[in-house]
Amino acid sequence: MSGFLYDLLRLSMSSSPTAIPITFDSLELLPEVLQAVNESGYTIPTEIQVQSIPHLLAGKDIIGQAQTGTGKTAAFALPLLSTINPAQKHTQILVLAPTRELAIQVAESFQTYSKYLPKIKVLPVYGGAAYTEQLRGLKKGAQIVVGTPGRVMDHIRKGSLKLDNLQTMVLDEADEMLRMGFIEDVEWILEQTPEARQIALFSATMPTVIQRIAQKHLIKPELIKVKSKTMTASTIRQRFWRVFGLNKMDALTRILELEDHDAMLVFVNTKNMTLELAEQLQARGFACEALNGDIPQSGRERIVERLKRGRLDVLIATDVVARGLDVERISHVVNYDAPRDNESYVHRIGRTGRAGRFGEAILFVSRRENRLLRSIEKTTRQPIVEMEIPSVKKINELRISRYKKTVLATIEKLKDNKDYEIFSKIISELHEEEGVEILDIAAALAHMSNRNKQFLLNESEFKHLKDKRPFDEDEQGSRRDKRSGRKDGKRDNRRKKELSSTKAIPLKGMPEVDMERFRVEVGYDHGVKPGNIVGAIANEAGLDSKMIGQIEIFDDYSVVDLPSGMPKDVYQDLKKAWVCQQQLKITSLSNATADVRAFKPKKGKGRKSNKRAHQQRKRSA
Repeated sequence: MSGFLYDLLRLSMSSSPTAIPITFDSLELLPEVLQAVNESGYTIPTEIQVQSIPHLLAGKDIIGQAQTGTGKTAAFALPLLSTINPAQKHTQILVLAPTRELAIQVAESFQTYSKYLPKIKVLPVYGGAAYTEQLRGLKKGAQIVVGTPGRVMDHIRKGSLKLDNLQTMVLDEADEMLRMGFIEDVEWILEQTPEARQIALFSATMPTVIQRIAQKHLIKPELIKVKSKTMTASTIRQRFWRVFGLNKMDALTRILELEDHDAMLVFVNTKNMTLELAEQLQARGFACEALNGDIPQSGRERIVERLKRGRLDVLIATDVVARGLDVERISHVVNYDAPRDNESYVHRIGRTGRAGRFGEAILFVSRRENRLLRSIEKTTRQPIVEMEIPSVKKINELRISRYKKTVLATIEKLKDNKDYEIFSKIISELHEEEGVEILDIAAALAHMSNRNKQFLLNESEFKHLKDKRPFDEDEQGSRRDKRSGRKDGKRDNRRKKELSSTKAIPLKGMPEVDMERFRVEVGYDHGVKPGNIVGAIANEAGLDSKMIGQIEIFDDYSVVDLPSGMPKDVYQDLKKAWVCQQQLKITSLSNATADVRAFKPKKGKGRKSNKRAHQQRKRSA
């Protein structure tokens, strides 16, 4: 790399107002790659691209720490395409991504930037897809392979993916692979690569495990840390609507009616909720589909393609399957269920407002989620303003206006349709034979097209969406107790009072075991059941399920009794454990201390083996 380019790099990092801005033309990319970039409409590289490209062109290992939406894919794709050898028909670049969707997106980016390199073959490999096509692509000689850890491991073991001539390996979103339990797979794959290969590791955060991997496998890496003023794009307007329970469905319907949107991505926290919400919206006449991990990959690809082509307007998704989803039409992201943490919120709303486009992000929050709202604002360093709830009059005016436009547009289309004469004849016969006025017939047809439902809103029906009561910590106690059917919530309040004591209930048949009471941050609102909590604790703590005592589940948290004297490492593992897409964040409700015999793993069934099995189940899913 020339000294001139290094000079430009230093100038780009200068705070001087006279610094020369770097363009892609000055980054010494291959002319064919540069042509593809220019045709994509990009002229000024992002900070992560400015810092990464020169080092990767020079063959150096790098650690890139930057948030989502900062242009990480181009930061490694452009320089690697500029150094690849098209004449060699073997795998030269391997990219690992945490999800199928991200793997597909990265592969598509490579294909876009290599459009003027016809001899370059890019192949995505991921679970849930048939092996046949992937094996055929590998046999023909794909120079670039982008895949998820599990499927890449399978191909290496089968001998279909050979890494003998690998030049560069990229770990994309390494912290997400750690969170999803893939880190052991990643390390195994790293061990199969040649010693003389380049590694580019990208991660939004740098947990201890990721740092350890970098120290072990990377050679004198260049550390690139991009600190943005905000974690979210300035092109995204962020708002919140304070709503809860059954009212959320009505609120979402109002947003779909009132917001001028192209395509909308709605996030929920469970697979079941994607199906339930999609079914409810379809019943209300919206073109909507669910996207979750239970849908076969081929079906998921068809759904995304329909969204891209405008045949689908609303997509209900969970966090994992939506990672890497890049559809230009997505103008709105709605957090129907609150995200599990601030980082998830950033990833969610990053699906809109991309590449300079404007986007809208809307967060549904209940009164008890005020702390979450403020925490997200602190993390993103951007205000989230409360939505101005429209009046009933405005909504009705909008409905009437849209209906008129729909009727006029239908008349224009119907004139050239063969059914026009048929329908005209039927209406004429009704008018002449039955003596029914044309206006009455039209009104009846309009009522039928509205599925015989009330067309306009009245104030009383809309009142529940404008609840402005102040935040109440005991909100859930005043609501209907779902499990008792009582409106006054007395049973729930009584149970909460009984369980507010720090004293745990002794185990049946084992009064000699000292018990301690804990709180975990997952409840009925998240779809949790006692078996979910038992399974998670038994797996993570290496604890016999018989030693898990009383469990009481409330709306947004649960209480569980466990043997006291929990070892520190077990306690930390349980804090980080996930149940129903919620982190347990376990906390003790007492100060009891005792022996740790209950937490000693049984022979052949210790914490490590249980944890490994738990991770294997996640990979299989």
